[in-house]
Amino acid sequence: MQKKEKPLLNKSILLFLISQNLSLFGSSVVGYAIIWYITLKTSSGVYLMFATLAQMVPYLLISLSGGVWADRYNRKMLIMLSDSFIALATLALALLYGLGYGTISALIAVNVVRSLGNGVQTPAVNAIIPQLVPQEHLVRIQGINQSISSALLLVSPAVGGLMLATFDLYWTFYLDVISAAFAVLVFSFIKVPERKEVTTTTSMIQDIKVGMRYTFANPLLRNLLICYAIAFFLMTPAAILSPLMIARSFGEEVWRLTANELFWTGGSLLGGLIVSLKGEFSNKVRAIAGSLVAFGISFALLGVAPTFVLYLIFITLGGLFVPVINSAEIVLIQEITDEDKMGRVFSIVQLLGGGTIPLGILLFGPLSDHVSVETLLVISGVLLAVVGLLYWSTAPKKPSEPALQESETNL
Repeated sequence: MQKKEKPLLNKSILLFLISQNLSLFGSSVVGYAIIWYITLKTSSGVYLMFATLAQMVPYLLISLSGGVWADRYNRKMLIMLSDSFIALATLALALLYGLGYGTISALIAVNVVRSLGNGVQTPAVNAIIPQLVPQEHLVRIQGINQSISSALLLVSPAVGGLMLATFDLYWTFYLDVISAAFAVLVFSFIKVPERKEVTTTTSMIQDIKVGMRYTFANPLLRNLLICYAIAFFLMTPAAILSPLMIARSFGEEVWRLTANELFWTGGSLLGGLIVSLKGEFSNKVRAIAGSLVAFGISFALLGVAPTFVLYLIFITLGGLFVPVINSAEIVLIQEITDEDKMGRVFSIVQLLGGGTIPLGILLFGPLSDHVSVETLLVISGVLLAVVGLLYWSTAPKKPSEPALQESETNL
């Protein structure tokens, strides 16, 4: 008798999608508002650099600890506490600005606090999904989540700009506080199945070492991490320098920069819908590798685009593959990783992937003042496609990655 397939959506999954995207929307609106506020008030690249580092560095520094906590403790409570922590920090900033004591330094300081909260929350969110979603629906749910997130990211810059232009900055903070409060409330109604008892070592450092050994002893995880570290480094010119190329080559009008974000996110939205309809990848390693090749080709084409219209077409094509690579990567890790080590594996992925972006900025940023951005996009795009092809060669011959992991990994 054929086993009955579980429904795609149930109450817990719906509440999870609502909660996480409420939280994402509020954070995204505030993130745009803060960057624009600092830009308008200071016109200083140094302040923007500090604000960007405040968003990235604490997130990376705490990620390994966040992964250990996601494996040691109740993931539902960890997600709710970190969201509440971020909301309280934002509320404190709103009160400061409301009383007239708000400063740029205070904005940057709260960015650090928010980044720490996100660094704790992210591994727990990725690790809790397999507890809520049946394995056969992991890809489809990731696709749905990517589509919703992309749709919200399409409107959040407009909402952030509208809030900043119509009201004072502190009202934008209250929007984030309210959305976070609702996100926590919604998440509290989710019923998360119990996990098996977790065995922990005596120290945080030892738990991190166990997670590192486990991750790099697994050939699929090890190859994925090496690939991601190199790929994210090579993506930096397209991610960071494309607005500079637009201003230099096509014009400095604000609508062009806005169109750049909208078409990229629009491509991601469409890609998420395709992933949610497809529902599965026969070979996730090859899905990731193919996406990297597609990124490389589209980024190289950006460097040779003769008109802004063609540039927007190429950036949209690149955006199509964002949900493919994200969904395939997350689900692959969820399928081949032991439940009691999943938080640490995701934290290592976010550390290596995110950590290479600042290195890329340090190299490609100064280089763009001596070499055209177009040249950097073509070179990095070609190299990214090569990385994708090399990663393709590591794909398992059979589509069942979990089975391969069990036969190759001896821990």
